Amino acid sequence: MKSLRALPTLLLFSAPLLAHEFWLAPDKFFVAPNAPLSLSLNVGEDFTGVVRPFTAEKVAALRHYSAAGVVDLQSKVPAAPGLDALPLTLAKPGTHLIAEDAHPSTITLSPDKFLSYLNSDGLEFIDAARKAAKQENEPGRERYLRCVKTLVRVGEKSDSTYAVRTGQRLEITPQSDPFAARPGSRLGFTITFDGQPLPGAQVRAWHHRDKILVTLKGRSAADGSIVFDLPYAGPWMISLVHMIPLKDVPGYDWQSYWGNLTFAVPAS
Repeated sequence: MKSLRALPTLLLFSAPLLAHEFWLAPDKFFVAPNAPLSLSLNVGEDFTGVVRPFTAEKVAALRHYSAAGVVDLQSKVPAAPGLDALPLTLAKPGTHLIAEDAHPSTITLSPDKFLSYLNSDGLEFIDAARKAAKQENEPGRERYLRCVKTLVRVGEKSDSTYAVRTGQRLEITPQSDPFAARPGSRLGFTITFDGQPLPGAQVRAWHHRDKILVTLKGRSAADGSIVFDLPYAGPWMISLVHMIPLKDVPGYDWQSYWGNLTFAVPAS
């Protein structure tokens, strides 16, 4: 693994980022067997957001992974207006992974806003491609897809479910058990796109501590790996954006994929 351990830096953002994050938020990351649990979809900035309902029109796939296998939860997703919180009951002790894929959405941004977005999310290669095609003064016409996951521990012991590959087009997979970590632990992640390592992707880790946003930022290595030193206990979010040219959707030039993983580092 190419070490990026020294690259992530502590940043405090005073202004919101242009792009919106989207993540799965369980009401508890640690729960007793058969205890009630609810799951929400959140959209926002700086790991602070508002709830977006689970609706069949927005949710393309919803799956539950555990040591017992995989369960398709799509039938639990209703039509509009949907559910703000999806109730789950997890009986089997161990690690549980919930993965959601969204149906595509579209957006068109002015050239200056699109450039700010590309620079913010480490997509300078798209800016270079637009300049090479003399399109830098054209609006950014984009279709985007969300690929999000969360980890929950049931009972006192976790298992290897954290490492399951769900087959999402853009996926963040821990290289070791986040629930075995402690504040200050070093955690590695593998970034894949279409099942292959994704090098050079800008990846962020997000956390709130005492009402202050803490972020760590780095680039994935040639094998798709990135390592973060996570200094605090509590909920963390790992996120990135990847973009490719889009040729089969009239009116749009770029396809982006938004990867996200949430979990919690135990206090002790």
